[in-house]
Amino acid sequence: MMKRTGRILVTLFAMAVSLVWVVSAGAQMSEVKEKPPMYSYVADWTIPRAQWGEMQKDTAANLPMMQKALASGTIVGYGDDTDLIHRQDGDTHDTWWSSMTLAGLVNVLEQSYSSGTATSPVLTSATRHRDGIYVSRYYNWHSGSWKNVYTTDAYYKLKADAPADAVDTISKSIMVPLMEKLLSDGTIHEYEIDTEAFHTDAPGGFTLVYIVAGPEGLDKVNAAIRDAIKGNPLLAPAFGSMVDISAHRDDLARTNATYK
Repeated sequence: MMKRTGRILVTLFAMAVSLVWVVSAGAQMSEVKEKPPMYSYVADWTIPRAQWGEMQKDTAANLPMMQKALASGTIVGYGDDTDLIHRQDGDTHDTWWSSMTLAGLVNVLEQSYSSGTATSPVLTSATRHRDGIYVSRYYNWHSGSWKNVYTTDAYYKLKADAPADAVDTISKSIMVPLMEKLLSDGTIHEYEIDTEAFHTDAPGGFTLVYIVAGPEGLDKVNAAIRDAIKGNPLLAPAFGSMVDISAHRDDLARTNATYK
């Protein structure tokens, strides 16, 4: 089902980008501006199923440190995810936090190391682990805390000959206007368009991340995309000319999140 949803999303984005570029690209792009960079640290873990309960306890034990960092302004958000779509040898859990500076991001990471939480028994039982630091210049959120909401990550790989400003163009012309509408009407709580700040993978990829209030929000996002292009038969290859569709991947997770 998720593979089918991913193909629909790619097609709809292609149609939407084409429509905006042909009809009103300049007008929309002038309304969307880059924001100051927001950095996010994500620690992904593959935890044996028998240890999932211990992982929840471990995450809860770190909350006071995260709450203190949020209150001081060191970070602007934090949370944890439990993957709902599992792949062989794939991630099962992650923890993350976001800051407006790399210094703030790394200071919290160092606190995690010095407190010993990075070597807790459940984490050392992980069969796989990876870290990533990402940067976003297109993002927004509602302030507050949410438990058991849902996060979708939609990863896209740019083609080798894509323009240098391809991520900016795609963000400004369709993704940000759409996400802002969904944020305004309460369908989503947060969104960001991420690229790697430290490249542990090959450059040229970006990820649209958004948090929906409940499972119904997943359908509402797809419906909003369809509504944005309803009645327009134009299907130009604009999106496909920049993005390698074969590399597209979606992830779905249950999320606990707090934003300042």
